[in-house]
Amino acid sequence: MNYRHAFHAGSFADVFKHAILALLLESLHRKDAPFCVLDVHAGIGRYDLQADPALRTGESQAGVLRLLGRDLPPEMAGYWRAVQAVNPPGIDPASLRFYPGSPRIARHLMRAQDRLLVVELHPEDALALAEEFAHDRQVHVRTMDAYTALRALLPPDERRGLVLLDPPFEVKDEFAQIQQGLSDAWRRWPTGTYAIWYPIKALAPVRAFHRWVADNAPGPTLAAELYVHPANTDERLNGCGLVIVRPPWKLDEQLRTLLPFLGDVLRQSSGKTELRWLREET
Repeated sequence: MNYRHAFHAGSFADVFKHAILALLLESLHRKDAPFCVLDVHAGIGRYDLQADPALRTGESQAGVLRLLGRDLPPEMAGYWRAVQAVNPPGIDPASLRFYPGSPRIARHLMRAQDRLLVVELHPEDALALAEEFAHDRQVHVRTMDAYTALRALLPPDERRGLVLLDPPFEVKDEFAQIQQGLSDAWRRWPTGTYAIWYPIKALAPVRAFHRWVADNAPGPTLAAELYVHPANTDERLNGCGLVIVRPPWKLDEQLRTLLPFLGDVLRQSSGKTELRWLREET
């Protein structure tokens, strides 16, 4: 595995994915019972936007840094607090030094009774992740393949929770691997909420994945998408999406406010967003 998220931290895809992740986590606060979050492509937890990998690509310039100085919608409040939490107090409001990965966002939005399981395969990143959460008894770090983790760690002891899949899409059959992994996971834990991130280059594989989810998911399913370029070539990253299986109540209403804002702020050559039910409640 060669993928290192440090080169892409704070990108438009991160803003999209993490803003929705925060809404999913906040929805779990509606009940007092504990919940578990399983993040199977965790990365290192936090990223230095002034370090060489981030500066080399500059992707945060077209992502999180576009949010600075803007009035954010209420749907982004939890996400933005998590971003601020990893930066030193008093930092220049016109800049950010650090960006939280999904484990840090999840940890920020957990309560005392909740638990976070984070999985990372890359050995150096797994070590950094373990150091990031050293001595935190609510966070458990595992070094293993994501799809092995879905078999090994589900179902959790908690009855409620969220599973996040954020694959690097380094291999051509990633969608096939996701489908097999989800099939295993849904058999083990059909009552959890699942969020699956994917890139949008060519549309045909994405729509095929949507059809598979619609036919196989264990509950109602939403697909949210953000395009920063027209989807007319598979030679670049045109956008990204999240499939959300068993979304919380009223998430679709929140996304109808959030997505247009993100589409406007994060557009590059053009921009649009889409939200559709792949499978509705029966």
